[in-house]
Amino acid sequence: MFFTEMWERFSYYGMRGLLVLFLTASLEKGGFALTAVTATAIYGLYTSSVYLSGLPGGWIADRILGHRKSVFVGGVIIAAGHFSMALGSPITFYAGLVLIVIGTGLLKPNVSAIVGDLYPEGGQRRDAGFSIFYSGINTGAFLGPIICGYLGETINWHLGFAAAGVGMVLGLIQYRLGFKRLGTAGLRDIDPIERGRSVRYLLAGIGVVVVIAGLLAALNSSGTLVLNPKNVAESLGYVIVGIATLYFGYQLIFGGFDATEKKRIVVILVLFVAATMFWCGFEQAGSSMNLFAKDYTNRIFFGKAMPASWLQSVNALMIIAFAPIFGMLWLKLGQRQPSIPAKFGLGLIQLGIGFAVLAWASVQVGDTANPNKVSAAWLVATYFFHTTGELCLSPVGLSAMTKLSPAKLVGQMMGIWFLATSFGNLMAGLLAGKMESMGLVQLFSAVAMWTAALGLVLLLISRPVKRLMGGVE
Repeated sequence: MFFTEMWERFSYYGMRGLLVLFLTASLEKGGFALTAVTATAIYGLYTSSVYLSGLPGGWIADRILGHRKSVFVGGVIIAAGHFSMALGSPITFYAGLVLIVIGTGLLKPNVSAIVGDLYPEGGQRRDAGFSIFYSGINTGAFLGPIICGYLGETINWHLGFAAAGVGMVLGLIQYRLGFKRLGTAGLRDIDPIERGRSVRYLLAGIGVVVVIAGLLAALNSSGTLVLNPKNVAESLGYVIVGIATLYFGYQLIFGGFDATEKKRIVVILVLFVAATMFWCGFEQAGSSMNLFAKDYTNRIFFGKAMPASWLQSVNALMIIAFAPIFGMLWLKLGQRQPSIPAKFGLGLIQLGIGFAVLAWASVQVGDTANPNKVSAAWLVATYFFHTTGELCLSPVGLSAMTKLSPAKLVGQMMGIWFLATSFGNLMAGLLAGKMESMGLVQLFSAVAMWTAALGLVLLLISRPVKRLMGGVE
């Protein structure tokens, strides 16, 4: 399962590291020559949809395919998506993005479920198993931009996309060969009547999605998008806000929960807003920060230019290095460690510091029409603060959802957590599109100010929020 997830993340982060760079590259250099506004909107739509698709993906696994088969089918669809992108046609490129979204929705939530099944007794062995699994995620996230980025940026864009597909195929082969080691993990008996009913619901849902997708992302004869991706992304943002508002409102008013449970749901809402803001900044790694690496960073090492996408691997490398340190820190602090809302606040403040560093670097760039390229150390320093912020917020948030949720809402609240990630990714793409209109210094300073300010607010209200948690630590 380590290698299955490693190769899937290799393919995802390898392609993600190339996406905005390819879309904005000139026609002469093999790209689509899109503006940064359009390219980053597509990036936001894509990364947002990847996390949204996990909700129906989990439902399909529970009611139709089972977890083990869902992971394999999802991997096949992901590989097909990468190879479709490698064909070079605008139509096959956008179709490939859609396939990767669908495949990731089937694979991503269910591969984690299988890892959990390997340790039915729970406890420390399950925690240790997930630690091994989590290291696979970051190993793939480190290697993907290095290999796919080098092939895509220095040889041929489509070779980089194809390499991502090859990585997923290797993951599928390894996964299938490892079936005999999984025992019954990922297998479940699904009632045939329930499966038949669910298949009918699924087909109806697919029909609705196809019609909507056809209207939103129609292609004309030349393969260009008819509707403005920025407008589509903004519309999706309103939809996500509406879903979250209705969901929390319904649970608090009509959910039938007692006072303690309602207070905990309010805490989840606070964490939802904080997580959305965090990912809105953090996920600019593949958009505005990627463009900063390409256009305004001196990437010459030992006389050769380093691919811009290689800097996408810094975060994963730092996660591998610092995750054990943070784990030991929390254990060492014991009861003296910060509360959950305080850790979220610290995460946001560190994210803000990272963007303040990048804003400072942007001052050194000066005129973007004739920029002074700055050292890559500026981006490395930014990624350092983003990584430490992530380690304060991301694993803590996953754990908090399971602890704070009423028993009958645990699965739904995990979906809400991924909805926050999806919304943050979407907003990250839209915000990155303002690089040209706002300017580098203004954009990065604004993100630094807002994220750090929200972090400070969370720290100030952490004690009253903790009281709402009703004893949850």
